[in-house]
Amino acid sequence: MNDYIESNKDRFLNELLDLLRIPSVSADSNFKEDVRNAANFIQEKLLSAGADKAEICETAGHPIVYGEKIVAQDAPTVLVYGHYDVQPADPYELWDSPPFEPVIKKTDLHPDGAIFARGACDDKGQMYMHVKAFETMMATNSLNCNVKFIIEGEEEVGSDNLGIFLEENKEMVKADIVLVSDTGIIANDVPSITVGLRGLSYVEVEVTGPNRDLHSGLYGGAVPNPINILAEMIASLKDENQRINILGFYNDVVELSAVERAAMAKAPFKLSEFKDSIGLSDIEGETGYNSMERASIRPTLDVNGIWGGYTGEGAKTVIASKAYAKISMRLVPNQDPDKITQLFEEHFKSIAPDSVSVKVTPHHGGQPAVTPTDSIAYQAASKAMETTFGKEPIPFRGGGSIPIVALFEQILGSKTVLMGFGLDSDAIHSPNEHYGLFNYYKGIETIPLFFQNFSDMQE
Repeated sequence: MNDYIESNKDRFLNELLDLLRIPSVSADSNFKEDVRNAANFIQEKLLSAGADKAEICETAGHPIVYGEKIVAQDAPTVLVYGHYDVQPADPYELWDSPPFEPVIKKTDLHPDGAIFARGACDDKGQMYMHVKAFETMMATNSLNCNVKFIIEGEEEVGSDNLGIFLEENKEMVKADIVLVSDTGIIANDVPSITVGLRGLSYVEVEVTGPNRDLHSGLYGGAVPNPINILAEMIASLKDENQRINILGFYNDVVELSAVERAAMAKAPFKLSEFKDSIGLSDIEGETGYNSMERASIRPTLDVNGIWGGYTGEGAKTVIASKAYAKISMRLVPNQDPDKITQLFEEHFKSIAPDSVSVKVTPHHGGQPAVTPTDSIAYQAASKAMETTFGKEPIPFRGGGSIPIVALFEQILGSKTVLMGFGLDSDAIHSPNEHYGLFNYYKGIETIPLFFQNFSDMQE
């Protein structure tokens, strides 16, 4: 298989670059046609790679690409999940090169080069590894599992229609295990497999004061300023120890034991390098936990955007009628996103002064998830990564959220293996997102070994 990969690596790369040139931003309706173009691209590549079928499945939103190759009715079945939609690229001016014109540049962490483009790592580069790994297995006659693909176009906006698709197509998509590469490894010389993900509650808040924008000279000091009030309300959401001040927020949080925390601490981590990588002179977080724990096993609350009033060039002396913020809460096992959203709304409205009104609009959310490390599927992934990296991967809890992990278990009864190849430094969701060529090719090399191991271990 490695010979096939080596002889086709330039084509594998060029195809990915073509995919990255499609601005498939699911959150912005201006890119609706581009999102569909990306779906068509994936469908075509699955068929050319050897899928028995690959279909564009319509939803109430963006389409899902479903593909499959059935090698034998009694063979184990792997369901590969990925997404072809990407985050908005704004602010464009902070990119060193246009986000949808991929370029390859060498970096300290990627001496072989990295692809700079929106979606390079999240998730087009990682998803497309599976398409090329599938092609490799087909071309070398080494595919010994049935494989099904669900590649969706709404992951970055909450996967609202995926659950409906799964419910309506349970028999078609049923599988023994779900394989996902939308996570990362600790470092290129420290492989890891993600075994836990945080959940998510995402809300937008609106604070309204006067019935129109007011002159700050005529009214300043005599009327409520929604921007000031919103800032004060947000500031009160955490205490001096960075604990979240919402009644009941921590009620269902599962505390890890000292043994579990000690096991986590075995993963290599240098605080100085962590600070340097993001340009900080110091860090902060919940008292009693280190940086790795704060970013993985503890719940959080963060303001993702805040606006109101005049933000254009120059000055405009105005007291805005409204102020807004977007707030996300990352959740840990046993925290329910719907319950947390309700607690937030009740609390946020309760702390508002009578002079303003508050509206809380829930956006997408997702359940936290923990995956087992004693399963055949996990061992197959671990053995595959040990073969290609030369060392056993570390089980690792990630700080991000992939709501579909809980969804697959809830609807299909299928566990998930999170075998990603990105790095935390790949700037996903940020300007200058990138993905290492080493990581891209390492994924294509490793994925077929997972299939081989998963099949062999069934006996």
